[in-house]
Amino acid sequence: MVSVRGLYFVAMLFLSSFFGSVFMLGPVLPLMLLSPAWYRWLTDRIVATWLTLPVALLELVFGVKVVITGDGFVPGERSVIVMNHRTRLDWMFLWCCLLRYSYLRLEKICLKAALKAVPGFGWAMQVASFIFIQRRWEEDRGHMASMLKYFCDIKEPLQLLIFPEGTDLTENTRAKSDVFAEKNGLPKYEYVLHPRTTGFTFIVDTLRKGENLDAVHDITVAYPQNIPQTERHLILGLFPREIHFHVRRFPAASLPTRADLLQGWCQERWAEKEERLRRFYSEEPRCFDAPEAQVPPCKTELRVALIKAASLIYWSTFITFSLVGLWLLMPVRVYFFLAVLFFLTQQKAMGGVELMELACHHHWSRANGQTGKRKGLGEGQLRKNE
Repeated sequence: MVSVRGLYFVAMLFLSSFFGSVFMLGPVLPLMLLSPAWYRWLTDRIVATWLTLPVALLELVFGVKVVITGDGFVPGERSVIVMNHRTRLDWMFLWCCLLRYSYLRLEKICLKAALKAVPGFGWAMQVASFIFIQRRWEEDRGHMASMLKYFCDIKEPLQLLIFPEGTDLTENTRAKSDVFAEKNGLPKYEYVLHPRTTGFTFIVDTLRKGENLDAVHDITVAYPQNIPQTERHLILGLFPREIHFHVRRFPAASLPTRADLLQGWCQERWAEKEERLRRFYSEEPRCFDAPEAQVPPCKTELRVALIKAASLIYWSTFITFSLVGLWLLMPVRVYFFLAVLFFLTQQKAMGGVELMELACHHHWSRANGQTGKRKGLGEGQLRKNE
């Protein structure tokens, strides 16, 4: 049966992302035409305010307990985050960890392209410049290279979340992973899927060459009770009681430089995850063993509690004012209609807001390059005349 709690959770996230895209992100879009770098700086911070809302709802309203063990994060560092994909919602639950140990404004997610068409959520993810992929490497390689180069060019710190398994763990995907293991002489896994290493090695190599990588964070996520596999489980009110994250940090300098060795490194991490999760689910109480080295969170629990409370108050008020404005004010309704029309039409015409941002960056890069070239020619002519 549908749960009131579940409906409240989904409604809050949808309305906040929908109205946030229109009334908070929409007015900032013209800045993209003038300075993509400043546009990225500002929109990252606006999107980060929304990322705190699911954390507030999960922990304050529904009492979900979050347990984090392991190395933690160095605040503000640039990294690639690899995580096992136990459910379709792992990416959202990770924000509970990043709120404490990092800065939510740094996070980008590599996710399937179909999600960008979802009203509200998809629009915000486009503006946030998430990397959308078709999951066909021949098509994804060029787009991923362009996005990563853009992040390197603007020098904005980046923490990119990827799921090397490519999909969440189900009976069907586990069976496919077992077939792959048999064909390649690999062990069969029960708690993880065999990772696809091509995208991982490409991302690490590209960011490293662009001097935009400090570390790789290997995160193992587990749910002792109530595993919400899909969004449907949330609507039914089946929230996890606890979410456990085990973080291992690997400095970029410690990673292999050869592609084949880096692929092997990733596969070794997944073999460790399988064993770690086997112990987690077979022992009582269910928990990860924390290593000796541990970086403390960059925010105190008091500060985290205040952020969660402020987020819940702000977004509840924001949704209320958005609805009232649409009901009472004609200018608000006109702007709302135009903004929604823009988000719907631009995707068909341009392919997504993030592609428009990329095009603006290429335009300004060429313009600055031509300006520099003309300046150099002018200085050369001056020297010749002298």
